[in-house]
Amino acid sequence: MSLSQSLLPEFDQEMASTRKTLERVPDEKFSWKPHEKSGAMGWLAGHLANIPEWAVETITKDGFDMNPGGKGFQPPPVPKTRKDLLELFDKNVAAARAALAKASDADLGKSWSFLNNGVTVFSMPRIACLRTWVMNHTIHHRAQLGVYLRLNNIAVPAIYGPSADESGM
Repeated sequence: MSLSQSLLPEFDQEMASTRKTLERVPDEKFSWKPHEKSGAMGWLAGHLANIPEWAVETITKDGFDMNPGGKGFQPPPVPKTRKDLLELFDKNVAAARAALAKASDADLGKSWSFLNNGVTVFSMPRIACLRTWVMNHTIHHRAQLGVYLRLNNIAVPAIYGPSADESGM
């Protein structure tokens, strides 16, 4: 079995769980934040909706420069509504899944680099980037969003087992 074929079931499960969490974000809470140093709920949900796009970038490009030519990174706009959020997420997940399904073991073994103004910050095999910067990063921020939901008395979905709000998946 290829690396991509072994990763797809995990990718599908994590993206489905992430979508369940994003479906809970109410439009009227997009600006809510738990602390002055925290991002707003809409920003966090938008970040989660954009992370799958990173899989395409990782598979199809040799790296990403966070500060190309010293110009600074321009983050994507934050979706304005849950509908926009879910459409963005679904689009990015479909593109990521398609790129992952096509990727060969040789593609996934190639090095990928994160740069800052042309200077390499780190390099690692693409498969490691997918696991770390796409999958694990998604899981991390999905858990944060679960806390945001809890603090707003919004039901937290069952993910790996029951939540305090749902007895099963």
